[in-house]
Amino acid sequence: MKFLRSLLVGVAAVSTFASFAAQAEDLNLGIISTDSSSVLKQRWQPLIDDMNKQTGLNVKAFFATDYAGIIEGMRFNKVQVAYLGNASAMEAVDRSNGEVFAKTTYANGEAGYYSLLITNVNSRFKTLDDVFKNTKDVTLGFGDPNSTSGTLIPGYYLFAAHNTNVRTGFKTVMPASHEANLLAVVNNKVDIATNNTEQLDSLKKHHPEQFAQVRVLWKSPLIPSDPLVYRKDLPDATKEKVRKFFYGYGKTDAHEKEVLANIFGYSGFAPSTDAQLAPVRQVALFQQKQKIEADTSLSDADRKTQTAAIDAKLSALSAASKQ
Repeated sequence: MKFLRSLLVGVAAVSTFASFAAQAEDLNLGIISTDSSSVLKQRWQPLIDDMNKQTGLNVKAFFATDYAGIIEGMRFNKVQVAYLGNASAMEAVDRSNGEVFAKTTYANGEAGYYSLLITNVNSRFKTLDDVFKNTKDVTLGFGDPNSTSGTLIPGYYLFAAHNTNVRTGFKTVMPASHEANLLAVVNNKVDIATNNTEQLDSLKKHHPEQFAQVRVLWKSPLIPSDPLVYRKDLPDATKEKVRKFFYGYGKTDAHEKEVLANIFGYSGFAPSTDAQLAPVRQVALFQQKQKIEADTSLSDADRKTQTAAIDAKLSALSAASKQ
């Protein structure tokens, strides 16, 4: 009887351990809100289904209403792997115990994508001069605060270059997803909007009649392709499964190639590291420096101290890029 009781206790312990082991293999894949959740699920669920089959992991999609929801989800371990933009990946690395392990690749051979400023083809805005000569009469569709192409890059390369404060320089500023901003331009709900070439290429493929309603006013320098990030504290074996899946996905299989093409014209995923975020970090630091220099509430000493700290970070980034 004592032997039987011991055997049952042992079986229960093994079952409990197995249960915990199974739970450790559950992963949430966070996907930034470039579009509505329904559109994102339609694009990404086939890849997630393949990931489950090929890795043995139990992967589920995790959506949020804004980019911060994915970043915070990773911070509190509600998200273990995430598809992000470079700006949001920077936040995930700095605040959410994340690290870049892969980046998307494109079927057209591009090394990245571009931020855009767009308007309706029938609008009164034919050039950038038309926009900036009287911004107080312009309604702007802007990106999520953590968006690379919707906010950070145009904020620096476009609006700062034209000495225009996005917060105060326009009649109305309406932050939204790329999809919402694109539709707002098509339907004349805003005068201009930030967007990107991924979104516009997708519109051209799936809704050419709407694509014909869009005029591009400005195109940014190249933005590095979107990174994939996972939590640093994932088990090494799990990291290896995740890397192996993404690095091999879409290389030869016709179904996988179609899945990737339907996401954003991707051809696959390549290895990457946090180093790919350096150009975006430099832009973010330049913007911080501009704000400090323009802040009249700071004393000269405080301004000098804060700008010196940013200059040191910029120098470190520059030195690292030369190694």
